[in-house]
Amino acid sequence: MTTPWGDLALTRFPEDPREQLRAWDASDEYLLRHLADEGVPLNGTVVVVGDRWGALVTALAAHGPVQITDSFLGQEATRANLARAGVEPGAVQLLTTQDPPPARIDVLLVRVPKSLALLEDQLLRLAPAVHAGTVVVGTGMVKEIHTSTLRLFERIIGPTRTSLAEKKARLIFSAPDPALERPVNPWPYGYSLPEDIGAASGRAVVNHAGVFCAERLDIGTRFFLRHLPESRGSRRIVDLGCGNGVVGTAVALANPEAEVLFVDESFQAVASAEATYKANGVPGHAEFRVGDGLAGVAAGSADIVLTNPPFHSHQATTDATAWRMFSGAHRTLRSGGELWVVGNRHLGYHVKLRKVFGNSQLVAGDPKFVVLKAVKR
Repeated sequence: MTTPWGDLALTRFPEDPREQLRAWDASDEYLLRHLADEGVPLNGTVVVVGDRWGALVTALAAHGPVQITDSFLGQEATRANLARAGVEPGAVQLLTTQDPPPARIDVLLVRVPKSLALLEDQLLRLAPAVHAGTVVVGTGMVKEIHTSTLRLFERIIGPTRTSLAEKKARLIFSAPDPALERPVNPWPYGYSLPEDIGAASGRAVVNHAGVFCAERLDIGTRFFLRHLPESRGSRRIVDLGCGNGVVGTAVALANPEAEVLFVDESFQAVASAEATYKANGVPGHAEFRVGDGLAGVAAGSADIVLTNPPFHSHQATTDATAWRMFSGAHRTLRSGGELWVVGNRHLGYHVKLRKVFGNSQLVAGDPKFVVLKAVKR
């Protein structure tokens, strides 16, 4: 990526030489160009929110920025990109969306996330640290910035305007208003599950902002909950890509002797899963892990892996995550262990499962979804 401060070699995480998607886009370039062209003073505490693969903080590393991200993969990419650029360890502070934000912010740069709820939560958490002199600039592709996006900045920060579009990217300029009365942060948000889904019927769900289908049970998970495998005794079960933890909690409720591992690359998701599990007073044992899928989990250590793989990476459609989840599950399962997958029928996961496991069985299906099982031989 060419920046006003030099050229940077950037990659996503995990690194894959076959990867066709870049670790930055035109909105990152537009923001950096604006900061340089307008001579924006990068003094005091510079906070960068939602920097997807570390492009922004790597370019601004000389100013000691603070990165706030919900993505473990994004944070690991940032570490790798900083090291590749020769940035000294500790020069950039890496925080998660679950960490307390800085007490004072002098420059706030916001990469608009896909989730409006996550943007709302982060702006409300950061607003008390913003003062009248804070420079606030948001950035995103035109298709990511809507009227609702601008209204959030208006309601939480102050008067807001946008730039002209360049290369399908746009900037957001917000002038902090210290007298603004901000709404109460509605996150985390809770609701009760419906009564027709098995062991978890009527149970509480806790959702931090940005978690998939945080305001209601999505139809894919509802279908999965009706067709989960029966387990008895001391089994180790993994809720892979756990989101708010509904699936793993349902398994634990049905079998209190099970040991459930909740895994997701989103810090918000794992916090939601832990809150959901605790809200239901499940007597079993659980572990909550933020990470790159099943990387770092011992091989041959699980009896069952349950997953609903995502098929988007930000705005890009990709099956790379599903491939890695299936391969990771095959490594992690014991001989005879089972991977259970729910997905949209059109995604053709049965083909991938046969390539990884050598087998795939249809457990249940409707016009939109299928539940598939693959067994490690």
